[in-house]
Amino acid sequence: MTGIPDHLAEGLRILFVGFNPSLKSGLSGHHYANPHNRFWKILHQSGLTPRLYRTEEDGDLLELGYGFTNIVSRPTQSAADITKEEYAEGRRELKAKIETYCPQIVCFVGKGVYEQYSGKKDIPWGQQTTPVVPGTTEFVAPSSSGLVRMKLEEIVEIYKGLTKLLNQ
Repeated sequence: MTGIPDHLAEGLRILFVGFNPSLKSGLSGHHYANPHNRFWKILHQSGLTPRLYRTEEDGDLLELGYGFTNIVSRPTQSAADITKEEYAEGRRELKAKIETYCPQIVCFVGKGVYEQYSGKKDIPWGQQTTPVVPGTTEFVAPSSSGLVRMKLEEIVEIYKGLTKLLNQ
């Protein structure tokens, strides 16, 4: 199974970065396609989108200035199936995408994604102090996976910080 297409454009308001596509996303060709993933609900409830979008509309979010990519493009059952070599290659590729497209904010959907990208540990939720790519704001948010044990309301509150940052 191959990866799913990125949704990228120059000067994005937010670039959302996930670990890698789920098998469901790999089959459908759309980001955050697993029915247990709460991503689309979180975006809407946090005020980032004016309505609840469907997975099939992921490309439409470019109109809002939102793009999508992953640190690793290969779909897997879980992030635990990603190899060290894939992460190393993904880090280089992601940094190049950020440098090329210059998004205002890069939102890492999961602490583990940011840890793999930045090499940092024990990071807080929200805006990070020293971005890997200067001139870009990095924001770390919880994963939207249904496997995450945080309550939806807690996750939405963290994403509201992203909404505030975007509106500054």
